Amino acid sequence: MGRDQHTPLHEVDHTAQPTADPLAIRLEQLILGAERRYTPFQAARSAGVSMELASRFWRAMGFADIGQAKALTEADVLALRRLAGLVEAGLLSEPMAVQVARSTGQTTARLAEWQIDSFLEGLTEPPEPGMTRTEVTYPLVELLLPELEEFLVYVWRRQLAAATGRVVQAADDEEMVDRRLAVGFADLVGFTRLTRRLEEEELGELVEAFETTAADLVAAHGGRLIKTLGDEVLFCADDPGTAAEIALRLVETMEADPSMPELRVGMAFGTVTTRMGDVFGTTVNLASRLTSIAPKDAVLVDGALAEGLGRTGEAPVSEKEAEAQGAEERPYRFALQPMWQRPVRGLGVVEPWLLTRRASKIPG
Repeated sequence: MGRDQHTPLHEVDHTAQPTADPLAIRLEQLILGAERRYTPFQAARSAGVSMELASRFWRAMGFADIGQAKALTEADVLALRRLAGLVEAGLLSEPMAVQVARSTGQTTARLAEWQIDSFLEGLTEPPEPGMTRTEVTYPLVELLLPELEEFLVYVWRRQLAAATGRVVQAADDEEMVDRRLAVGFADLVGFTRLTRRLEEEELGELVEAFETTAADLVAAHGGRLIKTLGDEVLFCADDPGTAAEIALRLVETMEADPSMPELRVGMAFGTVTTRMGDVFGTTVNLASRLTSIAPKDAVLVDGALAEGLGRTGEAPVSEKEAEAQGAEERPYRFALQPMWQRPVRGLGVVEPWLLTRRASKIPG
């Protein structure tokens, strides 16, 4: 929005002026459902908030400063009024309201970019010679908009219900923020070499196939995909058994696909701090380090995750224990093999465990 008194003049993006293209304006009005009526100052005044707070919200949502151009709509005013109202009512602090704006903006920005780049771009190819993409785009958006909007709200409500359920089941208030989770990284081996060998389109298809497969497997087996990083995915699960199943499924699925590179997975179990849909902390760092030292097509886990599998009876802590229990009496799902202790940058010396599926018969 406009430059507030705390923003140096050289930091304002004066090039981000609203477009004057007639079709772009028509599409904007179609999507937003309203015409441009307000400058940033007028919108802030109409919403009953200061320009400083309005600018903070606007930037948090990921939009560039637009000076005092008349580019905002009634919806922008309503959004400002709602966020400010939550602060005034004491339901959100001002920093939390800014976080809400930022997390929503970041998430939906990625979704919108994907829809345009990978979805609408293909659909708006002119169906007949002589037609322009411009002539196809408007009616297509007009048809898709209400359906995509309803689907977006549906998925958001489903995700909100699932996340709320996980939070209310936490043991105490502290655990709602700092929770014990299994965290895993799955990393494509030799991805840098692939970037030099494959064409851009081929590389894009490989990354999309990897991300899609990983997302489907993580969700299907009870985990949560935190984020994708091209050649790497970060996921988490509430318990070690679920995480172990996901990790091995990922390796097995990628190994069975000759078009995919080898995969390596590192996992750790412990306290994790969650912020804006992401996870942070020593446990996450340890999982990342274990991934970097994992063999190809293999899963390395830390001692806490190995202990968790042993505690729940899903893996024997040692072959001696497995023999004492008897394979028929205790059909373990997983096997654990201690690896050499080694120093891990920033985390000291750790003892990784190699996680595999349990063979039907204990090797003699």
